[in-house]
Amino acid sequence: MKYNTTLLLVVSIFLIAGGSSCKKKTYSEKTGWKFNDAEWGGFQKYAKVKQATGPGLIVIEGGTFVLGNLEADLMHLNNSAERRVTVNTFYMDETEVTNSHWLEYLYWLGRVYQGYPEVYQAALPDTSVWRHPLSYNEPYVENYLRHPAFQDYPVVGVSWTQATEYCIWRTDRVNEGILIKKGIISFDPNQQDANSFNTGSYYAGQYETLVGDKKLKQLENLDPNSPQPYRNVRPMDGILLPSYRLPSEAEWEYAALALVGNQEFENWEEKKIYPWNGLSLRSPDGKTQGVFLANFKRGRGDNKGIAGYGNDDFIITAPAKSYPPNDYGLYDMAGNVSEWVQDVYRPLSFQDVNDFNPFRGNLYTTVLRDENGNPLPKDSLGRLPVSIDTFNFENPDKRGLYDPAEDYKYGESSLITDESRVYKGGSWNDRAYWLTPGSRRYLDQDSATATIGFRCAMISVGEPADLSASQSRRPKFKKPKARKW
Repeated sequence: MKYNTTLLLVVSIFLIAGGSSCKKKTYSEKTGWKFNDAEWGGFQKYAKVKQATGPGLIVIEGGTFVLGNLEADLMHLNNSAERRVTVNTFYMDETEVTNSHWLEYLYWLGRVYQGYPEVYQAALPDTSVWRHPLSYNEPYVENYLRHPAFQDYPVVGVSWTQATEYCIWRTDRVNEGILIKKGIISFDPNQQDANSFNTGSYYAGQYETLVGDKKLKQLENLDPNSPQPYRNVRPMDGILLPSYRLPSEAEWEYAALALVGNQEFENWEEKKIYPWNGLSLRSPDGKTQGVFLANFKRGRGDNKGIAGYGNDDFIITAPAKSYPPNDYGLYDMAGNVSEWVQDVYRPLSFQDVNDFNPFRGNLYTTVLRDENGNPLPKDSLGRLPVSIDTFNFENPDKRGLYDPAEDYKYGESSLITDESRVYKGGSWNDRAYWLTPGSRRYLDQDSATATIGFRCAMISVGEPADLSASQSRRPKFKKPKARKW
């Protein structure tokens, strides 16, 4: 048993130290110089990898579609004109972030940031969103977030700002877990405050991990000028994932429509008003015929239906996966809770933004560096300090760019500012009109309600490893053989 354990350890060290750094000698097609050889300067050509699908995500194959509301503009908002755009391939959470997911987040913040309890306090959802002066909802105020009966229900009372912070935290936890599972770093149950894992500070060499065998901590360093024989993982290794984030409005709408299920050789057989086919809100199939396909408010005073045969069966929110998924495999893209997206709201957003990855809300930032170009020391929460990027941009704030109405007279004639964020989809307390993916509303980024939740997204870097949800049927050309030196 001891021999087998030792052998396994040696094999693991070899795979970690040599696998990602590509020990095989290859040559540059343009210069003829050797790659991955310290005697030839140590330039590394990394092994080609496809991005892995992160926990909880489903790959959404990108493409073109018509952005905007296909329903009649009953509210006379004139804020969702149709426009053809293209969205890059990306990843989206299969379900909304639930109460149990948020409690995991709160637990970590309370355990690690003991020196900064205000961080935990800032992450608490506003449970008072359930209150109404003429309604008895105190049981939801007290129980909805923490009672185990609600653990699979979508978290609500979370602002756009809080949701964005969760995305940052989730990125770090997923990447830390990847490094631990690969044996590159050791698990540290005692990390506190500044010495907590952050992806950016790890890349910058500013995260102190528990040191066991150094060969298990770092990969082989081929740089002949470096005194260190081993190194941290780099972005070029392709081991760690890009950042989790809120989806853009265009991504959310594209994923909700899921037109991939209606195409045949680059032609759409049928448009969609909802995330499912047809004009009806009810299932047309078999034993479920006539059952509603989403959790919404059917009419005044009707949040569920009669006892014994509820029309959508849930008075408030519903547990994740209570209704059928769309053709991408995403649940609750209509009804249950509305969802935050990244975009800053403007009534005429679709007329201003680019037709490739359309988005309004860019506020360019940069990592602060010393005179040698090295990142400044991380802050008290373990993150690299950043600032608005005025060095490369005279005006790095693009939230109000090309806005035909520069002043919306906030508080007089509108509530629109650069902190107004879009939320999409209908909720448990909305009429059917809001279930169409093209509908759009807005709220201040620091506000929260009992009807808005969120899910995370992630960009696809290159070609995804998993396109099982929508495998392209376009014929593939054979790649020519590379010339060997």
